[in-house]
Amino acid sequence: MLHMQPTRRTALLTALSASRILGANDRIRVAGIGVGGRARYLLDRVTKLPGTELTTVCDVYEPNLARFPQAATTRDYRAVLDRKDIDAVVIGSPDHWHVKMTLDAMAAGKDIYVEKPLTRTVEEGDLMLKAYASTKQIVQVGYQQRNTDTFLRAKEQLDAGAIGQVTMALTYWYQNYNIKTPDSLEADPSKLDWNAWLGSAPKRPFDKMRFKIWRWFWDYGGGTLTDLFSHWVDSVHWLLGESKPQLVMASGTVYRNKLLETPDTVSGSWRYPNFMVSYESTMVTSVEDGGIVFRGTGGMMKVTRGEVAVYPEPGKGPDRLPEPTFRFKAVTDGTTGHLAQWLDCVRTRKAPASNIADAVAAARAAHWGNQSIREEKPVRPGAA
Repeated sequence: MLHMQPTRRTALLTALSASRILGANDRIRVAGIGVGGRARYLLDRVTKLPGTELTTVCDVYEPNLARFPQAATTRDYRAVLDRKDIDAVVIGSPDHWHVKMTLDAMAAGKDIYVEKPLTRTVEEGDLMLKAYASTKQIVQVGYQQRNTDTFLRAKEQLDAGAIGQVTMALTYWYQNYNIKTPDSLEADPSKLDWNAWLGSAPKRPFDKMRFKIWRWFWDYGGGTLTDLFSHWVDSVHWLLGESKPQLVMASGTVYRNKLLETPDTVSGSWRYPNFMVSYESTMVTSVEDGGIVFRGTGGMMKVTRGEVAVYPEPGKGPDRLPEPTFRFKAVTDGTTGHLAQWLDCVRTRKAPASNIADAVAAARAAHWGNQSIREEKPVRPGAA
């Protein structure tokens, strides 16, 4: 048996540890940061995938921590990042924390799954792009359509020219927020570190609506455009191969729930070099939910998380909707597939489907739409 000198062996083990790549049979030790409703779903899916272990969860709201009796708990996410026995983190915090937590996690050498939108402002995108250019960490952003079977089939159809030259993508999303009132929401401020939750956001007294449905207040989110449209515009960027609009025009207001700041009803248009994207959304009805309709010279394709169908040109009958030439119904859960691919990339160090550059582009399209709404004028994206 060969014997190394202690100094040489120590140096070798240190080098191996610093460059460690998980093997196929290694357990990935995961922590959750910001473990409200969406993050609980993500972590539930993660722990059901092979080769994972949920070690720690972090949140500033005690009832969220109490849902994870099997894991260590903390209120300080920096304590999670300081732990050497954690390989990766799932970030499900409010939007205004995403950039800070992601940058800190990358600096701490953690691989990251972070919910969308990646940024809360156009300017934050520059910070993420700079970090992305130098990081060796695996970062997957929560645009799960990139690993959803209906959208993967949609890409196959579009790449094969099933509907010819596409000049329009109509996107839409409808949800019902009529029931979102202070009386309908439960929150115990005595169990919340409100100042820690606010972080860099303006200081203000505790507000149940802001805490529970923060996406609909400008300090923390961007309403329907950053929450919902950013999903669809990311898919359009990926499916059609362009990611920066030349002109953005959007309009929106609050018609129904006057307790919200961001519009409950929005209509907008994003002009790209080779196609147009439109978005329609209202938060007063959930009928039809959300999806994308692509229109091209050879027909129409409608894709949702549940189904994709191709309708050829020319249309026939009173409504000019022919029988589809292709139809596929969802078989798998896109979120689970997205998480599984992230974990595979953690092991292999391959690039994930939804990277930082693509996520910055999707978020910016949403931010420019909100800018147009708030300024009540068109936006012509510059060099950003």
